[in-house]
Amino acid sequence: MTHPPRVVVAAVALVDDLAVPTRLLAARRNAPAALAGGWEFPGGKVEPGESPEEAAVREAREELGVEVELGALIGTRPWPLGGLHEMWLWWAVVRPGEPEPQPLVGHDEVRWLTRATLHDVPWLENDHAVVRHLEDLLVRGTDPA
Repeated sequence: MTHPPRVVVAAVALVDDLAVPTRLLAARRNAPAALAGGWEFPGGKVEPGESPEEAAVREAREELGVEVELGALIGTRPWPLGGLHEMWLWWAVVRPGEPEPQPLVGHDEVRWLTRATLHDVPWLENDHAVVRHLEDLLVRGTDPA
């Protein structure tokens, strides 16, 4: 019996600094209706003929209007997103000289979060494990806590 193919999603955990990340960008979905209002990591499906890394960079450009530099992969295997979807996630920073990220496609708001405010937005259910993992990796920085 053959299994249906996995749907590979590539995304970025956009931070202020790859070496000492203190802020993480979250994006609020505005479509489809089932996901609207939930917060996630910017990203999308890997297209035929592109690598997951190329897809992560392309998706950041399309969804946020910025060029990014990828850092290390987060985790040693893809994060399950429910059903047949799985997500590869990279640390990333906005390249120097680029504008501030803006919600362009699939999102209606972006917000920089700190370790103390990471849970201030309603993350999509399938991102909760990733957010808990990142909470331990974000540096406190200027958090009051």
